[in-house]
Amino acid sequence: MKYKKIPYVEKEISPIVFGTATPTLFAAVDESRADIEECRQKAFKLMDDVFSAGINCFDCSDHYGEEILGEWIELRGIRDKTVIFSKCAHPNKWRDRVTDFDILYDVHNALKKLRTDYIDIYMLHRDNPEVPVSIIVDTMNRLYNEGKIGAFGGSNWTYQRIEEANEYAAKHNLIPFTVSSPNFGLAEQVDNPWVGQCVTLSGPENKDARKWYLDNNIPVFAYSALARGFFSGAFTSNEPEKAKEILDEAGIKGYFCKNNFERLKRVEILAEKKGITVAQTALAWLFNNPLNTFLLTSPVNEKQISENVAASNIHLSTEEIAWLDLEI
Repeated sequence: MKYKKIPYVEKEISPIVFGTATPTLFAAVDESRADIEECRQKAFKLMDDVFSAGINCFDCSDHYGEEILGEWIELRGIRDKTVIFSKCAHPNKWRDRVTDFDILYDVHNALKKLRTDYIDIYMLHRDNPEVPVSIIVDTMNRLYNEGKIGAFGGSNWTYQRIEEANEYAAKHNLIPFTVSSPNFGLAEQVDNPWVGQCVTLSGPENKDARKWYLDNNIPVFAYSALARGFFSGAFTSNEPEKAKEILDEAGIKGYFCKNNFERLKRVEILAEKKGITVAQTALAWLFNNPLNTFLLTSPVNEKQISENVAASNIHLSTEEIAWLDLEI
């Protein structure tokens, strides 16, 4: 893997980011389980395997992953070798939480749960376009100046809102948004699979957004890179009914469409030609994309971890990238 540098983060970052929103880590903090200690050890082992493979960046948020990740990092004594990417201001069932109060509330909780005094990369989990960008940029700059966070930005923010935030930052001599985490992958997202506003860069209709990211060189921390398992290889392009059985509700709602099955068919053809897996081919499409992309993945075992790492070294031509995405 080729490690990368981004503004306001001192450490080099692996291009693959481990997402902690996995059943293994959820089980490790479920105090109702009689086997919770066994679950904790499984979670630690999984993160050990991820870190041993060279993946040093870990994605979590105020409502998943922070607690068990922080404990593991402290037990292993590797805070100086890990990059923590966390998020704040996710809405709940009672109200929207894109406020200065909620950002401050979440970051102080996160620092305690993560057992650290700073978070390398911090993003708002959602946006609320009715909230002035000035409130958000001012609050994030306060946290940066206090040494609590490094790079900051937005998850599921449109590029127009990021641009608005950065224009305000420039006008007031403040640090701008320098990172973003939208959905991005080979599969186009045909419907919002999650709660609240979700933003995707995939598909022909988001060509302008991708150009903006390219022009501004904003690092993209792409979530759902394999489209909730659409490109996992668990079903083929000729098995739509099997796909409905395997994909979860979010996967079906977000990615189940004719064009994505055609993309899957092309992935299968290219994977067989190159002697790699379906998942590796879909990940390689992202690694070879011109955007400055980091992939959020959640492998569940050593085999998947090693295959993901190997995918970062697979070369695809410009023609192959375009062909997989139905452009030619």
